[in-house]
Amino acid sequence: MEITAAQALVQCLEKEQVELIFGYPGATIAPVYDALHDSTIKHVLARHEQGAVHAADGYARVTGKVGVVMATSGPGATNLVTGIANAYMDSVPLVIITGQVSTGMVGTDAFQEVDTTGITMPITKHNYLVKDAAQLPRMLRNAFYIASTGRPGPVLIDLPKDIAETKIKFQYSETVYLRGYKPTFRGHPNQIAEAAKLIAQSERPVIYAGGGINSSRSSAELRALAETINAPVTNTLQGLSSFPGDHPLFLGMLGLHGTRAANLAVTNCDLLIALGARFDDRVTGKISGFAPQAGVIHVDVDPAEIGKNLPVHIPIVGDVKQVLQELLPRLEIRTDSRWLEQVDVWRKEYPLHYEVEGNLKPQYVVEKLDEITGGKAVVATDVGQHQMWVAQYYRFRRAGGLITSGGLGAMGFGLPAAMGAQIGLPGEQVILVVGDGGFQMTMQELGTIVEHQLPLKIIILNNSVLGMVRQLQKVYYNSRYMAVEFQFLPDFAMLAQAYGIKDYIMRTKEEVDTLLPQALAEPGTVLVNCLVSAEEWVNPMVPAGKAISEAIDC
Repeated sequence: MEITAAQALVQCLEKEQVELIFGYPGATIAPVYDALHDSTIKHVLARHEQGAVHAADGYARVTGKVGVVMATSGPGATNLVTGIANAYMDSVPLVIITGQVSTGMVGTDAFQEVDTTGITMPITKHNYLVKDAAQLPRMLRNAFYIASTGRPGPVLIDLPKDIAETKIKFQYSETVYLRGYKPTFRGHPNQIAEAAKLIAQSERPVIYAGGGINSSRSSAELRALAETINAPVTNTLQGLSSFPGDHPLFLGMLGLHGTRAANLAVTNCDLLIALGARFDDRVTGKISGFAPQAGVIHVDVDPAEIGKNLPVHIPIVGDVKQVLQELLPRLEIRTDSRWLEQVDVWRKEYPLHYEVEGNLKPQYVVEKLDEITGGKAVVATDVGQHQMWVAQYYRFRRAGGLITSGGLGAMGFGLPAAMGAQIGLPGEQVILVVGDGGFQMTMQELGTIVEHQLPLKIIILNNSVLGMVRQLQKVYYNSRYMAVEFQFLPDFAMLAQAYGIKDYIMRTKEEVDTLLPQALAEPGTVLVNCLVSAEEWVNPMVPAGKAISEAIDC
């Protein structure tokens, strides 16, 4: 029996155990939506394609599954680009299916035609333009394999409308063979043995853990390593929540807005153990000042990242979970505490701080959020000052508890990503912390949130400015503020009411103390508008071109 390629695609999705798709329909993807009508797969209709892809991203991060997105050709596809780039930079597994104009119209500048594969080639692990309907099932099987193995990432399939309507004999391939794609999962045993020797010889080790720990679900192995060798742990932004925020070995985040204790420990260590991290510029600052005295062990599943930005003494290519499982039995328990005593001196000398008195401080809101939830909520953020305050003041005690846009730094990510995370974790507490700027970029997804009756809690740190850009203008442009102050903001309470969402407004510490626990305990969606001071800065800050040991306060 023959079926259309669109029907075959949906059957393939079912065999890949896809439970839901985020998307937005249109003419060229209509055959697939028609086939989806007869499927058990749930569809989440976003209010914008950007919302759909960010939601799939948040869903993938919290569930460990591949997020699936569908959109039509032309503007539907181009509206996905920011979310695809975000997933690519943060190593999030997505399969994106876009409609395309019929093959006879490709290249004619037809209505809603763009070169989707050309546009997305630099921001996908791989992409396909389907030219033969019979090949679609194989392409889809490959797409899921590529997206979810090695270093995870997005894979796109561009499907012309006439190809989708072509009838084929459906055959699903259980196996995958890609001659040019063979990710390495197990680290080389000799390299792991050398790493164990170097760890045993070190006196001042620091563990530098990135997003790869969360991707590989290896928080338990990271903790075992730290406790075995008695080494302090610092996280990248994407690595936060992979190590308990209240653990005595935890230094906090490092880098541009990292803690001084973390930055000084890295600067003075004699061994840096980098796990699932890529030494990006926000972490390293001036390269010559980053861990200048240290031997470097770098474990990463992506060989292209090893040695790319920093020379490495012992490279280990492999899945960080498997590498740590093989490394741990080779290590002896370390009891020497002299290095930790020095680290504690830096902790006490350079704590995170802000002036509590005066107007409501955003840092206080985050601290209170941490206190109420015990650090065990899933917290999504948008991008900006509020993101850094969450990174600094929320002490994550739940593995994989942070959902944020790191590499791309995409404003507008927070609300749809939190929505996707809440859909993926229906019985759990998901909280969005967002700025007034980023919230306005995708606030139309409130409609999707209400439609699906999600109990998402939305905390807007509302300072009426684009805070991070304003901070940059203060530091680098002599406080010549330009285009960073909102002369008009919507009434967020009335907006919430228009969607039937419960709302709170908080202007003081006392209101936060009284009302925030109440807001978080509400059963449905809640929007909390915290009116905070615009004169708060993210401190400390490493100036451009400086080493991470040269942080300043604004």
